[in-house]
Amino acid sequence: MFHREIGGRIAVVVAILSLLTLAGCSKPPTKEIEAADKAVSEARQKEADLYSQDLYAKADEALKSAKDFVAAKKYKEAKAAAESVLGLAQEAAGAVEANKAKMKTEAEQALARLEEAMKELKISVATAIKKKVQIDREELQAAIGKWEIDLLPIKEQLQGGKIRQGYDGLTQMETQVAAKQAALKAAMEPDQEKHTKP
Repeated sequence: MFHREIGGRIAVVVAILSLLTLAGCSKPPTKEIEAADKAVSEARQKEADLYSQDLYAKADEALKSAKDFVAAKKYKEAKAAAESVLGLAQEAAGAVEANKAKMKTEAEQALARLEEAMKELKISVATAIKKKVQIDREELQAAIGKWEIDLLPIKEQLQGGKIRQGYDGLTQMETQVAAKQAALKAAMEPDQEKHTKP
């Protein structure tokens, strides 16, 4: 009986030591998290957050997940998430130059469209005034003047390499000009109908 008690106690001690050893082996993946953090920071420095937004957002989200897993002491999942961050961040950084060049081309096209749309709007305003169409002439002229002034820093942004900022500004302005053009066209349509009736 004495031997059984000692044997049982030894078995309990061995089991406890085994559990402690296993728990001791499961450490937070500190190096992997640091590497992932660095990769996301480097991708941001290369402007991946501006020109590879989807990939960068996935990398950033995976990094947050890795840190959440560490906080929850799920170290295996944390390590896997941190390793996925590296690939995503590198892919995002690698796509920056091509995406930036593509966006620059699109911005230049948008600038040309916008300048043409503004010319057409000026002609439409002059036509509406000549035909005595009920429009808010001062408001339209003020809007056109404001867009012409706002276009100057946008052109500087494009020339200075701040393609995303210039592109976003152009997109917003294109929407505004199109809305004014549509409103002016609608105001002029009843007048055109009068002239086409026999």
